[in-house]
Parts: sequence; structure tokens; C-alpha cells
Amino acid sequence: MDVHQAQAFLAVAEELHFGRAAERLHMAQPPLSRLIRQIEADLEVQLFERNTRQVTLTPQGAALIEPAQELVLLSRRIKEIVQQADAGETGRLRLGFAGASVNRLVSALARSIQRERPGITLELFSSQFSHTGLQRVLDGSLDMLIGRWDFLPAQVESRLLGHEELLVALPEHHRLAGQSAVAPGDLVDESWIVLPGASGATLPNRLNVLGVNGGFVPRVTQIAPDSSTQLMLVAVGQGVALNFSGVRDNVPAPGVIFKPLRPSQPTAEVRLIWRRGDPNPVLPAVIALSHKVFPTVPE
Repeated sequence: MDVHQAQAFLAVAEELHFGRAAERLHMAQPPLSRLIRQIEADLEVQLFERNTRQVTLTPQGAALIEPAQELVLLSRRIKEIVQQADAGETGRLRLGFAGASVNRLVSALARSIQRERPGITLELFSSQFSHTGLQRVLDGSLDMLIGRWDFLPAQVESRLLGHEELLVALPEHHRLAGQSAVAPGDLVDESWIVLPGASGATLPNRLNVLGVNGGFVPRVTQIAPDSSTQLMLVAVGQGVALNFSGVRDNVPAPGVIFKPLRPSQPTAEVRLIWRRGDPNPVLPAVIALSHKVFPTVPE
């Protein structure tokens, strides 16, 4: 039974008169009678007892009323659901982020979505470093990403959320621990613990620039899977690391001290990015929410 048939059956069941039911459905009586006979033939049961004086429901017809009502209501609900999805009121948004250093930003946006757009299902994907996360935004497997980039391709749109200082993470008993700031030339002989990063990623770029300024090629001895592991390795004396003030402020690191660079380096931009022209209907709603959650930062 389809929705059109269910509506016809219910009209006759409620009116118990083919003429009145046909008027209610804005159709002639003979086509309605044929439609009811077709439903009965499809179901292989008689739904109505008919004679020249009255129309009554059979037990099989009475049993069909509730399922037919559910079918009609569901058809209306489907239209409503589709309209809500098209308006961005319901749907799915996949948000990526690197890790704990931006947890506060992710949490603030997630709370706002839950409070103001409860019909949107938010899926979170951590360990999305700048280079891998950017590729996932470009290929459509992520809708949005919070991270840091020195360069973004033209296919991406973004909002600037803040600036972070570049810092050197040292073991607390390191020879440079007593200095207020560290010059690139002080780091010539250090072993470096880095995070996963491809060409074009912010941290590898900044480390290479640091090496050029200090007259050395960074000697990378370990690649840590995340900032927590990286700082743990620094704490036990396996090397030093270059990272951001957001990591210092959000990732616990006992045994590690953070030093600014002298002269100071350009800050890193923390951005919320999305693919230009992404057809996901919830995306404009979440972008609008981001303007409420995160104050505008001058570019």
C-alpha cells in the first residue's frame, strides 16, 4: 500500500460513504471505487462490506486503519525531515582537530551546536594534523577542521580564531633552562622530537626557518604521534621540541619548560577551515554559530 492508497482507504473508512470520501479527496467516485478494489486485490482481503444502503468496515479493514494512519503520518514526517535538512536544521557535521591544544575551541563550538542546533549530529575526529586534516577537508571526508597553517589553498575558506606564539620545549634541567629566551644559534647541537608533518605543514616549516636562522640543519631523532607523547619524550631528555603556546596552555607537561625565541618569531594562526562550495546544508549554520562562539580576530 502506498501513501495515495492509504489516504483513499482512510477517507472511505472515516466517511463510510464513497460519494463523501470522493468529494473529500477531490476526485470522482468511480476512480475511488476502482482504487479501493485494487487495494483489496493487492492485499487479497475485503476491506469494506458494500450494499445499496451502507458501507461498513470488515474486521480486516478495521485492522488496517492504524497502519494506514502511520503510513500517512510518516510520509508527512519525511517531507518535514527533508525540509529541515535542506534548511540546515538537521544533518551531520564532521569536525576534525589535532588534539588537546585546541580542545577548548572544539568544546565551545560543540556546546553551542548542541544548545542552538540540537538537530545537528556532530562527529569529532582527533589527531587530524594540519596536512592530513587539510587533505580530508579537500576530499570531502571532513566538513570542518580547526588547526594551524602558514598557507591554505584557494579551495578552502576559513575564519581566524586566534594567534599563538612559537615556543621551544626543553627538559627542566636543560642547559638553556635558566635563559629568559632562546636564540636560534643556541640550538645548533640539539636533537629534535617532531610531530607528523608533510611539506607545507606549519611546524616543519617553522623548524626549517629556525635552522636557517641559526645556521644548522635540524637533527630529527624521533617523530612522536601527538603532542602529549612529544612532551613526555622531552621531559625524559630525549631531545627538544618546537611547538605552540596553545600546547603549553592545554597539554600537561611535568618536567618540561617552554621558552620563547629571541628574536620573536611570527605568530601561528589558529583557523577554522572548510571546503569552498561544500554542499552540506548544515555548514552555513555552523559557520554562523562560530561567529557567536569565537569573537572576530583581525586578520
